[in-house]
Amino acid sequence: MTVRGLRALAGPVALALLGAAALSGCGVIPGTGPVRPVVEHGFERPLPIPPLAESRVEDGVRVFSLTAQAGEQEFAPATEPGTATPTWGFDGDFLGPTLRAERGEQVAVEVANALDEPTSVHWHGMHLPAAMDGGPHQEIEPGGDWRPEWTIDQPAATLWYHPHPHGATEAHVHNGLAGMFLIEDDATAEAALPREYGVDDVPVIVQDRSFDEEGRFRFEQDGAEPGELGDTILANGAVGAYHEVTTERIRLRLLNGSTARTSQFTVPGHEMTMIAGDGGLLPEPVGLDALRLAPGERAEIVLRLEPGETVRLRSAEADLGGVAVPGVMGGEAAFDVLELRADEELAPSPEPDWPESAHAEEDALHEQDVARIRDFTLSGREINGRRMDMERIDVVARLDETELWEVRSTEPIPHSFHVHDVQFRIVSVDGEAPPPELAGRKDTVYLEPNRRYLLLMRFEDYADAEHAYMFHCHMLLHEDEGMMGQFVVIAPGEDAPERLPDAGGHQHGGE
Repeated sequence: MTVRGLRALAGPVALALLGAAALSGCGVIPGTGPVRPVVEHGFERPLPIPPLAESRVEDGVRVFSLTAQAGEQEFAPATEPGTATPTWGFDGDFLGPTLRAERGEQVAVEVANALDEPTSVHWHGMHLPAAMDGGPHQEIEPGGDWRPEWTIDQPAATLWYHPHPHGATEAHVHNGLAGMFLIEDDATAEAALPREYGVDDVPVIVQDRSFDEEGRFRFEQDGAEPGELGDTILANGAVGAYHEVTTERIRLRLLNGSTARTSQFTVPGHEMTMIAGDGGLLPEPVGLDALRLAPGERAEIVLRLEPGETVRLRSAEADLGGVAVPGVMGGEAAFDVLELRADEELAPSPEPDWPESAHAEEDALHEQDVARIRDFTLSGREINGRRMDMERIDVVARLDETELWEVRSTEPIPHSFHVHDVQFRIVSVDGEAPPPELAGRKDTVYLEPNRRYLLLMRFEDYADAEHAYMFHCHMLLHEDEGMMGQFVVIAPGEDAPERLPDAGGHQHGGE
């Protein structure tokens, strides 16, 4: 578009585009896409609750099954009534069931690929062997299957699963492949939290999409920053959803499942009590007016409603922390996500009672144990000046060692940082203690430009010199274009490998 054409546009969108065009021309922003205002719709559809995945127990192992498959779903009123949008899902047309297991259980997941291209399933936030991680080295060929198995050994948390094929993650997630994986333990039971799934303990997967004239997902894959920003908001796959609240307190398990959009959640007129982050319970509940979640981040909040009132979970203008042209990056968008309708009579809910066992010493991380400090800089689709190489090992960690990772973004566009296998603790941001909403276990963190984040992590239980874990930006366009690296964990005294033995990954064949 010409400068004259941009000036003809009205309002702040034109100014945002002008600024973005200038910065793009100067090399600050690689490219920007069209700014589509978020379209609001009436809240007329009950919130779909993803079903709890069925399982069976064989020889002490809880076995789940998932099939990645193509389907179609209606997204009215964003599309014309009766219009079917081509989609992907696990065991259904869009998204997937919720897997739930207890800490200490041995689990296995039988994953089948009924799509016509390779995919994978990554267990985001899970501590497990690298060969079971579901990253780009564990792709499943069309018609193929894969059966990872591991022991759940981490605190109760809201985790999720999604594809991780190298160079195609954004497209696969955008098509609809995602679901939650909930871990339960004794500490959350002691906390007296709402826990009836789908009633007062409600998963909320927040995503954005756009549609073309034929009702298909609009997905341009043109490299525009920060990735695909949709103009329609979905909650558990529904446009304009509401949930009937029947108890005094309701627990929302929030997942930012968008591929690029960062949201700033709020409930106008109500304080949100944040009880958990990515990796489980916070040290203590935190009262918040707003909560920023980047793609891949999760949080659990508890709301107390009055009989008969109606409130909305909303995303306010997001504080993106000094990015260039925040309007182009989605920072100036504000929109409602979900309506909560309280019944005229509400069943009583117990006051949460924070357990001493919420943070057992066995899960604690201590700065005095640090054996190694590493630096990571994100810039220009690279981490430390290098793009992803499926053969290259970027980091070699030692089993049972604690490390401190200093991570920063040096460019004024949104980035988030995700580390596989571990739950880290944010020690500081620019030398200051992190805000209370970042005080718990994390596996993904939004990086404000030009700020220094110190992440404390420990590599335990699993050593494997031949299978790698990933660290990467969770803005999925950035990941696909190379902003990702690999690390292996090796046993004490073992020689550090230079390359991975199988450059093509470990693909699980089809028919």
